[in-house]
Amino acid sequence: MSSQSTISKKSAVTDPDQSPKPRKRMTVPGFMARKGGEPLVCLTAYTAHVANLLDQRCDLLLVGDSLGMVIHGMPNTLGVTLEHMIMHGQGVMRGAEKSLVVVDMPFGSFEESPEIAFRNAARVVKETGCAAVKLEGGAEMAPTIQHMTRRGIPVMAHIGLMPQNLNMMGGFKIAGRDERDWEYIIQDAREVEKAGAFSVVVEGVTEPLAEKITQSISIPTIGIGASKECDGQILVFEDMIGLFPRVPTFVKRYGNMEEMIANAADLYAEEVRARRFPTEDHVYTLNKKDG
Repeated sequence: MSSQSTISKKSAVTDPDQSPKPRKRMTVPGFMARKGGEPLVCLTAYTAHVANLLDQRCDLLLVGDSLGMVIHGMPNTLGVTLEHMIMHGQGVMRGAEKSLVVVDMPFGSFEESPEIAFRNAARVVKETGCAAVKLEGGAEMAPTIQHMTRRGIPVMAHIGLMPQNLNMMGGFKIAGRDERDWEYIIQDAREVEKAGAFSVVVEGVTEPLAEKITQSISIPTIGIGASKECDGQILVFEDMIGLFPRVPTFVKRYGNMEEMIANAADLYAEEVRARRFPTEDHVYTLNKKDG
């Protein structure tokens, strides 16, 4: 099997009236400078082609460990390896030219010690060319974040609902429903900021808590299931385009790719079985002989 398509560094949109205006590559300082300004647009990406489609439309592309479920059919993110993240990170970097590309640190790659975390993060940055890494954890990961940032690796933190901790939490549970838990989560945000994180993903928290966190720190908060009060938003791309029948409550589906793919596959199968495909337009012919 082969494909003759290639990844173009230009936007996939050909209509000049619809194509986003060209811009410079987003940097970590540029991302931080958007705190309190125009909301930051972030999406996940796992492949070069998707990265190319999203590049001119997003400020940040996250190579998330959600690829374990979205791409590889895993039940959760815990089975994702460093090799998975590097491979997909390389693909996204081939397709992205303008967005800030951040790669998730998978479960087991950063928790043991700051030194091991730095070693693995350095490998990710060197082998993919990404601008930064993301890791889950609040105050308990502050020493690790500080160790990494002081050695030249920008870190995006992740607090609130943390999928890598699902066994400890007993599943995916919304954080901050009880106001007595707020101070602990807000302190997480303050500690990762103090440690040097340039931004923090806030996942699965109530709207009042998300607003409080955003007001409490000077780095951008990127919400996922955390309301519009954050400095930006991120969604899993495949959830956003409707590639899966069931999505979390906080996801808005902006398309219905599952139905489109199923319909296209049905039509293809019907035409193949009826020998209506391929037609003369889709086959190669012999060269015409002179005379």
